[in-house]
Amino acid sequence: MRITVERLGHLGDGVAPGPDGPIFAAGLLPGEVAEGELRGDRLEEVRIVTPSPDRVRPPCAHARSCGGCQLQHVSDSFLAGWKQGVVAQALAQQGLAAPFRGPVLTSPPASRRRATLSGRRTKGGVLMGFHARGRDLVIPVPQCRLLHPDLMAGLPALEALVSLGGSRSAEVQLTVTRSLGGLDVAVSGGKPADAALRMDLARLAEQFALARLTWEGETVALRAEPMVQVGAARVALPPGAFLQATEAGESALVAAVQEAVGPARRVADLFCGLGTFSLPLAARAEVHAVEGDAGLTAALDRAARLTPGLKRITVETRDLFRRPLEADEMKGLDAVVIDPPRAGAEAQAARLAASTVPVIAMVSCNPATFARDARTLTEAGYRLDWVQVVDQFRWSVHVELAARFSRQ
Repeated sequence: MRITVERLGHLGDGVAPGPDGPIFAAGLLPGEVAEGELRGDRLEEVRIVTPSPDRVRPPCAHARSCGGCQLQHVSDSFLAGWKQGVVAQALAQQGLAAPFRGPVLTSPPASRRRATLSGRRTKGGVLMGFHARGRDLVIPVPQCRLLHPDLMAGLPALEALVSLGGSRSAEVQLTVTRSLGGLDVAVSGGKPADAALRMDLARLAEQFALARLTWEGETVALRAEPMVQVGAARVALPPGAFLQATEAGESALVAAVQEAVGPARRVADLFCGLGTFSLPLAARAEVHAVEGDAGLTAALDRAARLTPGLKRITVETRDLFRRPLEADEMKGLDAVVIDPPRAGAEAQAARLAASTVPVIAMVSCNPATFARDARTLTEAGYRLDWVQVVDQFRWSVHVELAARFSRQ
């Protein structure tokens, strides 16, 4: 069957009209003509007849087999425009529009400082890498162009951990984070850690100079407390803690938030995590930081107390989904920063809509829930001043953004 692709879908597939509905094809771009075998609603065994001028040669040797990146065959300029279009479409579906600030800020190659890899023992050794696209198969990535060189240098350590503590019947997940003291590794899916295995794991951690090794939630080795730089502060990472994927992406989001809140002197930071925004903002504003994870709030509180020169930071552990900050609790604030997970912040957005906070800076990793919450705010009298798209997850369909709302 021959198709002509009309658009790029939200999962990165080319989408073309078909006799019984849309046809999806991996690796195709708008305007491309391709042939292949139609199986259900998917075109398989694809052969490109007419390539797009936006098609580029993937920079990574693993691009055809690895599912870690979906869009290495796309030019940077096209991908930036497409991601901005995803946000614009999500807003339009809620009846909204906004000025977009450009350019889209993209993380450089080889800058990913945190990743979860899969490992599996085999008869011949260990498979370590990412899953194949759409398949439960681990693809080794010795020439990965996405991960930071420090993570790439740690692959032998991860393979040794799987060889020692993995089984051939189950897959092991390894979350590895680059810290100032070395790699922080958290493992799940391995064998139960008895005394002998703990000793062997600790030896491996020492051999490969891992900062910390956590096995099924238990710290089995700690050579150096894993720390990351956040603004002027150094923050100790709780095991498996969320961290922005790249330093460049984090810097872009922080700069957008700082510009959005402007000269605010009293700020609340909701879903604050380990202080990605609280700590830089505290250079000139008092901050009340709220987060549901007690480990993250403890790390933020400790970092704030140990860092000289910051304005006052108060920390509250609170489930903002079950108990959002109420409008009367936000009286006297000059600005609110909110960075919810993918589910968005429906309940908290409703409380913000009922408040008199002059400025809201919203960060989101999901355009659909961002647009839903933006509609709640705009219907209550807030204006969506601007949106800044940040392509932190290079070569992926993932979209991040920062936005400014002001009370009219």
